[in-house]
Amino acid sequence: MSLFNGERLTNEVFKLDIERMRRGWYSDKYFANILLMLQGVSQNGGYQGQFARDIGRDPLGVNVGDVAAEVQFFTRRRGRTVAVGVDKCLAMLRHCTGHLDKNGDWVETWPDLRVTAVHDGCVTHYHGDPTQVQPVIKVYGRYRDFALLETPMLGILSRSSRIATNVYNVLKAAKGKPVLFFPARFDLHEVQAADGYAYEIAVARFNRDYQGALRPFVSTDAQGDWWGGAGGGTVAHAAIACFLGDTVAAMMAFSQFAPPEAPRIALVDFNNDSVQDSLRVMQAMFSRHIELVEAGDEAEARRYVLAGVRLDTSGSMRDVNVPPLGDPALDLGVTPRLVFNVRQALNAAWESWNLPARQAAAAQQYCRQVQIVVTGGFNPDKISRFEKLNVPVDVYGVGSSLFRNDKATNNDFTADVVRVKIDGVWREMAKIGRRACDNPDLQPVDLAGL
Repeated sequence: MSLFNGERLTNEVFKLDIERMRRGWYSDKYFANILLMLQGVSQNGGYQGQFARDIGRDPLGVNVGDVAAEVQFFTRRRGRTVAVGVDKCLAMLRHCTGHLDKNGDWVETWPDLRVTAVHDGCVTHYHGDPTQVQPVIKVYGRYRDFALLETPMLGILSRSSRIATNVYNVLKAAKGKPVLFFPARFDLHEVQAADGYAYEIAVARFNRDYQGALRPFVSTDAQGDWWGGAGGGTVAHAAIACFLGDTVAAMMAFSQFAPPEAPRIALVDFNNDSVQDSLRVMQAMFSRHIELVEAGDEAEARRYVLAGVRLDTSGSMRDVNVPPLGDPALDLGVTPRLVFNVRQALNAAWESWNLPARQAAAAQQYCRQVQIVVTGGFNPDKISRFEKLNVPVDVYGVGSSLFRNDKATNNDFTADVVRVKIDGVWREMAKIGRRACDNPDLQPVDLAGL
């Protein structure tokens, strides 16, 4: 499945659209043109040009239509890239390498390939020199048998590695605090499984690099499909609206009817008074919790343990607990001042509950263990600012910024033919400015089991 267990995912997981992929349905049309060119030349006298590079012999008549090529897949995103999507590429090579015969039947030729690849979760480095790249996959074989796969292979590598690298950078900014994966609503549902896998790999990579123990948290079941995870969640704004804007009533219903293992996290910005709704929810849930504890029903009491409150104030709104300073960056949305105010209110709430003495210690502990989850517009820059100010955030929820694909986060992969095999000898054939490169993390791949 990845670098972290030494296994590879197979097509039982990916469920490729094999028939259409073999016919180029997902491929840039110029790869279909390459097939026509190479098939035609292979039956029509081979190379007939005048300006070939030196291959150690007269090139006239060389059967370039059946040429074996060395192709390397790599990215030029500067700095570190967490590579993901490799296993799906290998499944494509296993099931879609070959050609159609004159009767239109598929002829498999994947056993003729030699493939080396890194594991998902490996890191590559790029420092700006295109002659010093670190390939994540190398394929050796007759080029026209797998040329149609270049487009979908580059696509899964580019998207998955970009998301994994963006997630990894968010985790670094959060200094080891949990990051919830919330981008499902910002893209097509068909990509959720691949995206959730990229997120899970990034979490595992961060744990390895920083001796962390973070657990992945996705919001849909589809995001956990490839690695055995399941979606989790609590209460949305729509639920509070259905309870007539009463956050307390919504949370009490959630606590009563949701599965016991679901964390009780209250969304407290619906009425734009995060302090008041946090305090109301916490008091109501503690009252029910302690009542059940004293009645001896510990299992039912656990349903009313408030795990956290979630602040999700819109970037166009100023929570009533944030006195205006006239600067949108300081006033609007989830701000450091709002988080500090909520934390202070949570910690001190029990003091005003007029409790019997026997419940005071439990109430104090109950209030202090409630975590603060923040969502809405968080990215590495905003998270870094919060961490620099020691804002008492316990968990960050991040969504659309994980899809960023600007100049700094562009993770587009490309593939080059870098050598061709002529008369049993590999000859350099990269375009000017590129060359065949190595990567110590490349390992031989047995396609048979994929």
